[in-house]
Amino acid sequence: MLSRFFIDRPVFSIVLSLLIVIAGGVSIVVLPVERYPEITPPQVQITAVYPGADAQTLAESVAAPIEQQLSGIKNLIYFSSQSSNDGTCKITVTFEIGTDQDMAAVEVQNRLAIAQPKLPQEVVRNGVTVVKASSSILALVALESNDENISDLFLSNYATINLLDRIKRVPGVGDASVFGNRDYSMRIWVNPDRLALKGMTVSDVTAALRDQNAVFPAGMVGQRPTGDEVELTLPVLTRGRLSDVSDYEDVILRATPDGAIVRLKDVARIELGAQSYNMVSRLNGKPTTLILINLQSGANALATMDNILATMKEAEQDFPAGISWSIPFETTSFVSESVEKVIHTLFEAILLVIVVVFLFLQSWRATLIPLLAVPVAVIGTFAGMIVLGFSINTLTLFGLVLAIGIVVDDAIVVVENVERIMHEDGLSPRDATIKAMQQVTGPVIAIVLVLSAVFVPVTFLGGFTGQMYRQFAVTIALSVAISGLVALTLSPALASILLLPSHGKKNILFRAFDKVFDWITFGYVSGVKATIHMTLVTLITFGVLCYATYRLSGVVPAGFLPDEDQGYVIGVVMLPDGSSLDKTQSVIEQGEEFFKNHPAVDNVVGLVGYDVLGGGAASTNAGVLFVRLKPFHDREEPELSAQALIADSQQLMLTVTDGLILTINPPPIQGLGQRAGFTIELQQRGGGSVTELADVTQKFLAAANEHPDLVGLNATLRVTLPQVFVDLNREKTRMMGVELSGVFEPMQAYFGSLYVNDFNRFGRIWRVQVQAEPEVRNSPTDIDRIYVRNNIGKMVPLSAIVDTKFQAGPNLVSRYNGFPAVEITGAPAVGISSGQAMNTIRQLAADTLPPGYGIEWSGASYQEIKAGNQAPMVLLFGLVVVFLVLAAQYERWTLPVGVLLAVPLAVLGALIAVYFRGYTQDIYFQIGLLTLVGLSAKNAILIVEFCVALRKEGMGIVDAAVEAAKLRFRPIVMTSLAFILGVVPLAIATGAGAAGRRSLGTGVVGGMLSATFLAIFFIPLFYVLIQRMAEFFSGSRAVSPSDDEAAHGENQLTSE
Repeated sequence: MLSRFFIDRPVFSIVLSLLIVIAGGVSIVVLPVERYPEITPPQVQITAVYPGADAQTLAESVAAPIEQQLSGIKNLIYFSSQSSNDGTCKITVTFEIGTDQDMAAVEVQNRLAIAQPKLPQEVVRNGVTVVKASSSILALVALESNDENISDLFLSNYATINLLDRIKRVPGVGDASVFGNRDYSMRIWVNPDRLALKGMTVSDVTAALRDQNAVFPAGMVGQRPTGDEVELTLPVLTRGRLSDVSDYEDVILRATPDGAIVRLKDVARIELGAQSYNMVSRLNGKPTTLILINLQSGANALATMDNILATMKEAEQDFPAGISWSIPFETTSFVSESVEKVIHTLFEAILLVIVVVFLFLQSWRATLIPLLAVPVAVIGTFAGMIVLGFSINTLTLFGLVLAIGIVVDDAIVVVENVERIMHEDGLSPRDATIKAMQQVTGPVIAIVLVLSAVFVPVTFLGGFTGQMYRQFAVTIALSVAISGLVALTLSPALASILLLPSHGKKNILFRAFDKVFDWITFGYVSGVKATIHMTLVTLITFGVLCYATYRLSGVVPAGFLPDEDQGYVIGVVMLPDGSSLDKTQSVIEQGEEFFKNHPAVDNVVGLVGYDVLGGGAASTNAGVLFVRLKPFHDREEPELSAQALIADSQQLMLTVTDGLILTINPPPIQGLGQRAGFTIELQQRGGGSVTELADVTQKFLAAANEHPDLVGLNATLRVTLPQVFVDLNREKTRMMGVELSGVFEPMQAYFGSLYVNDFNRFGRIWRVQVQAEPEVRNSPTDIDRIYVRNNIGKMVPLSAIVDTKFQAGPNLVSRYNGFPAVEITGAPAVGISSGQAMNTIRQLAADTLPPGYGIEWSGASYQEIKAGNQAPMVLLFGLVVVFLVLAAQYERWTLPVGVLLAVPLAVLGALIAVYFRGYTQDIYFQIGLLTLVGLSAKNAILIVEFCVALRKEGMGIVDAAVEAAKLRFRPIVMTSLAFILGVVPLAIATGAGAAGRRSLGTGVVGGMLSATFLAIFFIPLFYVLIQRMAEFFSGSRAVSPSDDEAAHGENQLTSE
């Protein structure tokens, strides 16, 4: 016997456990800490810039050619694109979870190379970038200045030059960028009137810049081969790129033989400005510079944040006077508070378990043995986690909380049986331990195998839910396996040393407890006898309960992830199409004022010109507010929660007249959509115009807004953006001798921004851009100021060959999987689950969309649809594996059925609990069901194992069932109560991450209460029926006591 070896060698068993603890302790220091493991689909982003192009032109000439090449990439899920009127096109390619992001980026780059010849030359010249998108935002670093002489431009570029690379080099940082694209640029502000008076066009300006602002390598004097011996070898230097404003002012545009020279400063104003002025960042109502930092995949968020803080403290030593920095927004506070809350729950669970164990065992010596099993199993689990590449995250910590109540079970079974044998048989602690281990080694191994059999197979599930299950399940399986090892090694060794044959006279509390528990045990045994006696009634009752489980599973709504208070909310700012940045900033200021005065708010970060629901596109009529809340311990009152703030912010609908501020909760998991709720893509699959797509979208939204299950719907597409359409008269153009290519370049340069070439400064490369002065491009009539040169050298006003008119057009053109599409986001109404809302959307789409239109899901909604309600499949999978393990354990095909019939009752209890608390069958609930399969089977195993043993000793079937139920009732109640009380802190959790903990804890507590106080009445009957059936068909029994003895036992049962 394995345990006999460790009973005889207690030091060896203690050393073995210490080694496990040491390995786990070292692993804790090394393991990364994060909120969730890598459960978001990896993404690769393609970005192209076409200065001056509108959204429709970008979608047709840039997005469409690239998208045509993307289909067929390995592990591709879907791709989408957003083309905005600022000339930027972003294509996001999303891959299956688990795909190597580096290889995915290579695949996308290869497909882009195929599409590149079809792209406009100006797009290629500006550069098309492919980057690995990082959805895990770590922090925002803000640079501020109280010195009026320090401009926003200086702050932004100080961050770019002096801080950005240092932050990127911090271990754990995946990427960092300065918000707003305000890099230095040599801005050539052309005056069209002066240029026309000089008889020149913008093409003359760009040609001169390309000619005179270039690098000219000139070789080397004396470089071999040489005819004769040379004394020196000298490099030849020439003047390269221009770098100062004065250099560009002196660029010669035209020189005549008479000495007349036209320089660039004669027709333009040159300054060192910003590459883009389309976005503005603000902090608590003041302009600021923001550095956005993303976390590297698999990095430790808390350690990375500490390193960033250290880097910034080091860098601030060199800051110019008047510059300061702060971190107004970071996600590690939520991570650390979530982890801290779970750790608190861990200790609360341990304390409650100790109380239960001490109450039942009534000896500190006996209590110490299962108590020592907890740190060995829990800490040792971390060693297994590091081997498997896991992290310390919400899911693994949830697993450890549940494991606390499980890992003490095996040790309790050992200690309780040793105590019982010493009391009943009068054996010494050592002899009692040896005998006890002979009886319980089988059940302990069976429990470990069953629990491992439940959890390990689900690790092979793929996708989002597979990743969620894997971390949780393997953590519990590891802890259970270690606890089984401890129960067979350390626990018997300690029992033989620590336990005493007699604890003396019990105090009045323990005597009272034992008396009450004896009454309960008597009632339970009587109930068991009644259920066996009234077999038909009992089976009908069981059938009714199973039917209730089935019906209730359809009543409790399906869900995906609970809506969490994550410590911040998002204020989406929307204005009428065509609104300027100045008007948008005015609306954002009103939102800032409201949020700053709210008692729950700590910081408000405003981004003017950033369309968060449009995929981060630049838009003059959009903005966003990231409202960071105070720490959770400072706002424990319900009215200071994120949900309460969202409700309070509804008054902004009334007070803000120039626009709309919609306050939303962020998505439960970063990288899965832009907001909590659902995301759908309404596709135009049968061809048609953008206007037709917009009309269908508005009709769909109108129907959706009228439905009570849906709230907060928003679509990215609007076709009311005022536009100026320039219609070129091709006949006139040809008649006047003007080349078509010469018409549109001046328009792009004047009203857009023409990238010419580059210059060097501060050790970096910056752009040279040509654009018209602001005052000559404020009105459509300013097109009349543009002149072009015809083929005989005469200047022709552009107004002579073009006609202009106003029209309405799209603000943003999106595509999804190659079709024109509109992204629609929304949220379920209060009391409605995401699953119910998505069913409503499907029905609305079927009722309202015309032929040629359809919907697809993206973000978290896609993952929810793909995952479905996997609870039935997971349960079935677990039941099958448990059945096979038990069949192998008992060498019987029938007995495992009796064990597994306890599972439906545990599921019923879980469903009832979440139903009355108003929760859904979300991912956490499904994870809890997985735990219940093993735990409910564990209780049944403890009874059935003893039934089998007593039957082998010659006891009648019914007597064996009743006696086993009586013997195992105390350890079953003890272990189950220990587990239930250990999970109660989860079910009543508050603070960071509380919604997920409550969802998990509620289902598990309800299920275990049902499995403990309901299912145990049915298990003895199932054993009796199955054993009778097996013996009837086999014609034999385990041992052959006389039929008279069996009959006597059953008659005695009846008489009682």
